[in-house]
Amino acid sequence: MITKLNVTAIKVLDQDEALDFYVNKLGLEVGQDFEQGLIRWLTVRVPGDPGIEIYLEKPGPPAHDEATTAQLRELITKGAVGWVAFQTDDVRGLYETLKARGVTDFTQEPTDHFYGTDMGIRDPFGNAIRILQPAKVTQAATA
Repeated sequence: MITKLNVTAIKVLDQDEALDFYVNKLGLEVGQDFEQGLIRWLTVRVPGDPGIEIYLEKPGPPAHDEATTAQLRELITKGAVGWVAFQTDDVRGLYETLKARGVTDFTQEPTDHFYGTDMGIRDPFGNAIRILQPAKVTQAATA
């Protein structure tokens, strides 16, 4: 039986550029960073939460042949390959922080919905990122 999600992946074209964006701009922390043969295993995670890591996967050998790598690189630049969603306690404050850190590719400024307030950005490779501040749920009064 599966008991939890450990690692998920998004595809990036340059792992160093991805590391800079996800750590220095978005505020995540490095989970793991080591070479394993032809692969650089580079993960990031929410600070203080070792439960789920995001593998910043660069397409190429040995997982992909040359033709597949070329197709993936094209799809990545179109933003057609991956997305990730995060949660925050203050989406409007985070929006201002991200702008101050130089993030410019916002696809949606903070917007209120019945489920909460969310915003959208893209990483340097076109991957969609959603950040949600859930709506506060009020407790029903009990006698």
